[in-house]
Amino acid sequence: MVETQFDKKIKRERLISKINTGIVIIFLILVTLIVLYPLVYLVSAAFSPGNSISSLNIIPFGDGFTIEHYRRLFQETNYLNWFKNTLIIAAGTSFSTVAVCAIAAYVFSRFRFPFKKGMMLLLLILQIFPSFVGMVAIYVILLRIGGLDTLWGMILIYTAGNVPYNTWLVKSYVDSVPRSLDEAARIDGASNARTYFQIILPLTKPIIVFLAISSFTGPWMEYIFSKMILRSNENQTLALGLFSFVTEKKNEFTTFCAGALLVAIPFVFFFTLTQKMLVTSLSAGALKE
Repeated sequence: MVETQFDKKIKRERLISKINTGIVIIFLILVTLIVLYPLVYLVSAAFSPGNSISSLNIIPFGDGFTIEHYRRLFQETNYLNWFKNTLIIAAGTSFSTVAVCAIAAYVFSRFRFPFKKGMMLLLLILQIFPSFVGMVAIYVILLRIGGLDTLWGMILIYTAGNVPYNTWLVKSYVDSVPRSLDEAARIDGASNARTYFQIILPLTKPIIVFLAISSFTGPWMEYIFSKMILRSNENQTLALGLFSFVTEKKNEFTTFCAGALLVAIPFVFFFTLTQKMLVTSLSAGALKE
């Protein structure tokens, strides 16, 4: 059977398609290896003997296996206390941010009052400046109100930093909720508070869920403000405690990796459990009419 010109063209196109597919697959495999190697290396360092990073084998798990670093974390350090402090700060920040931003966004979205536009513009301007600009002022304010070296002082700092942008974010979502629902509730005799908690708040659940998650994860490994505010060992967070293993005087990189790995595990489970809820919430917000 004589092969026609058309058949040759089809075979050539199929060959080119297979070559392109192979190149794409090889490229994606290389990118995946490059991205995953630091994570695999961290896991390997957490279970490798020794302390210094220079003594570690470049091949993961090439130096053997040990759980000595975890024994030291739980028996010779205040790791559990660091974890508890960080959890309190993160949970407090998440709750405070959601409470303040949700109510402020509803007020800015539904009510008219003097200097409303000016206050919204002020929130936007505050978001432009980096938080480091106000570090001295923050330190002085906490000193005056007795907030230095306290967990509630850290919650206050993080909440204040979250308010400007997140108020705008939630307000934009509340603006998409029809005002006719508010009017119908008022006709039925509902107060502003009842209208908010029974009608507006359930409809803004998607953005509230996103705000709660993002506000909770933010403080976990924040270092700068924790270093400035928290001084005593019993009030230290995970960031301060773990970074104390890799200073100029100490080079316990493997212990640092062991603690960092324990920090990552709850986040993996957390996002695995909330991934469906988060994606559903964001997609619901995107499709809201």
